[in-house]
Amino acid sequence: MTCPDKFQMLILGIESSCDETAAAVIKHCGADGARVLSNVIYSQIATHKHYGGVVPELASREHLEKIEGVVDEALKKAGVTYAELDGLAVTQGPGLVGSLLVGLNFAKAVAFATGKPIVGVNHIEGHVYSTAFEFPPPEYPALALVVSGGHTNLFLIPEPEKYKLVARTRDDAAGEAFDKVSKLIGLGYPGGPVIDRLAAQGNKRAIIFPLAEIKEKDGSGLSLDFSFSGLKTAVLRYVRENQIGPVSDLTNPGQQILDLCACFQNAVVRALVRSLRKAAERFQPRTILLAGGVACNSELRAAVQKLADELKIPAYIPSPIYTTDNAAMIAAAAYPKLMRGEHLPWDASADVSLRLPNIDVEPARPEQKQRYRL
Repeated sequence: MTCPDKFQMLILGIESSCDETAAAVIKHCGADGARVLSNVIYSQIATHKHYGGVVPELASREHLEKIEGVVDEALKKAGVTYAELDGLAVTQGPGLVGSLLVGLNFAKAVAFATGKPIVGVNHIEGHVYSTAFEFPPPEYPALALVVSGGHTNLFLIPEPEKYKLVARTRDDAAGEAFDKVSKLIGLGYPGGPVIDRLAAQGNKRAIIFPLAEIKEKDGSGLSLDFSFSGLKTAVLRYVRENQIGPVSDLTNPGQQILDLCACFQNAVVRALVRSLRKAAERFQPRTILLAGGVACNSELRAAVQKLADELKIPAYIPSPIYTTDNAAMIAAAAYPKLMRGEHLPWDASADVSLRLPNIDVEPARPEQKQRYRL
């Protein structure tokens, strides 16, 4: 990749918002795109699977143990030194506070010692930028569906770095629903990959699970928002009524479990794509982006691509290595901020509920008490 020196940047990204300790070095050339020189991820799944989910205290301790080695490996694989970097990027939020602080304080220490500029990045904005390595810059306006274990949001992006939240989950995130259903039927943690694998062998029409229909308070019609708590309850009721016990052998779970996985997954995908379709009809995007850990799901990827094909617009669906938590996406999101000369204040701390910059969110009505997952 060649580009004018004034646009070229070598950026070290650091990500530690949840249970992955990640570091990456990218070479960014502005409109000519970005190239990943290294992308190192240490996953804590083996630590947390025994507890059925992420244990915050254990996560932060493991970040402390691994972060220096992960960053050193990223620099070594990229073939660069701290002195050659043009800037640093680190996830500032949202996420688990203990985990965030490990990455943030390590990055600030490096920036202080080397004199390199550093910027804080919103984790969700990082997911939006996960398309930077395999696709040209998106045409705007764009719609971005960001789906993970902690977030399920749909954004209208009228221009780069400006966001309008057009839909969100009213309760569980989609990935959270996958994990809870997986735990319910004994498939273990994390639930997304195993349900996706088993669903491929099941009949997604064997069980009809309802989709939530959320009405707007002003009576203007159905909301674009998501809700998965009712679906989770429907699965629980089905399991109890049919006396389905926890799976003891993942190699032979039985057709009933295969069908249950297929139907649950299909319901989640239908709910996500239904809102995405309605939003596309309303806002007429020129690009659709799919990001977040749940974007690894094979049925969701296929459904979003099918929708984009019907609308005759491109769908940017990154490879799984970039849809799950990683530091390359954090570095990519930092590029325009570093180009503007932004710098994270030395007294900046982690923000577990950090909102996207330049985001337009309609104010909650007084009678509404919604949990906004941003």
